[in-house]
Amino acid sequence: MKSTVEEIRQRFDADVERFSNLETGQSATIDAPLAMAMVAETAAVVTPHAIDLIDVGCGAGNYSLKVLQSVPNLNVTLIDLSQNMLDRAAARVGAATSGSVKTVQSDIREIALAPQSADIIVAAAVLHHLRTDDEWRTVFRRFYEALRPGGSIWIFDLVEHSVPEVQRLQWRMYGDYLSNFKDDAYRDHVFAYVEKEDTPKPLVFQLDLLREVGFQQVDVLHKHSCFAAFGGRK
Repeated sequence: MKSTVEEIRQRFDADVERFSNLETGQSATIDAPLAMAMVAETAAVVTPHAIDLIDVGCGAGNYSLKVLQSVPNLNVTLIDLSQNMLDRAAARVGAATSGSVKTVQSDIREIALAPQSADIIVAAAVLHHLRTDDEWRTVFRRFYEALRPGGSIWIFDLVEHSVPEVQRLQWRMYGDYLSNFKDDAYRDHVFAYVEKEDTPKPLVFQLDLLREVGFQQVDVLHKHSCFAAFGGRK
């Protein structure tokens, strides 16, 4: 059985410090600082006149802070399961923008995003917690509807691979990264919670889903092993 939403919330409640480093991002994620910079810079060039940002699964606010470096003084809506994460994110983001900062403690499957209320949506290391295809489809459609015309969404996440042999190869490469970063025990620890918590989808599935819900311009920013940065413009 996969972790419940409450179990995931409890884990993140206890892990705020690890997600509060703007220079390293999340250490268990390959190319986290690079992806964060690419998402922020891409959002800035694709949606330069943005006013409102929604950060889904905001954690401690790293992605909002990076976007604000490129598109200053946005109004920011922070969404996360963990109130501890939201409290840290609100303090950090509030100090970085003259715009408003709103926090919403919720599962993205349950929250109602107001139509055409955002210019930029970012979602980093969060969508892999979705379970069924219908949940993925509903959430992606909700993102599309929440964006104003010309708005953009940018995602960085763990991805699966459709070809079993490719999945095994990429997973071994990810394991090597984790072992080299710390040790084999750390690799096993990360693999255990991925197995318990996560249900990632292939990058191709998600690109197709972006198009299905209405995004006409879709692009890939970066892919390395089991992680990819990608998105689209409405």
